[in-house]
Amino acid sequence: MLLDTCVWGGAVESLSALGHDVFWSGNINPDPGDTEILSKALLEQRILVTLDKDFGELVFLHGHKHAGMIRLVEVPSLLQAQVISMLICDYGELLASGAIITLKNDKVRVRRPLTRMGI
Repeated sequence: MLLDTCVWGGAVESLSALGHDVFWSGNINPDPGDTEILSKALLEQRILVTLDKDFGELVFLHGHKHAGMIRLVEVPSLLQAQVISMLICDYGELLASGAIITLKNDKVRVRRPLTRMGI
């Protein structure tokens, strides 16, 4: 997975210890911006994890492709790794198919990818 810079950098170590392949975009200097981060995640077939709703705009309004996305809303920093791991475990297949998972107020919203027929 690829963690956006807004995700707590300390989550990398915790997620790696749980066996996840993790890259934190905060290690890229200077910050390449949302479009490049989304492109990198797609190129490397990584699920993008972010707190930022701007990625949804890139996907839905501008048609950018992605390899699955998790958006955390108001999840405290120290809980982010645990929540991310849980979402990957519970929704991994959907994420791999290009779903967008949003967690807000302990509620999970799943946006399944559209098929070629738009169904």
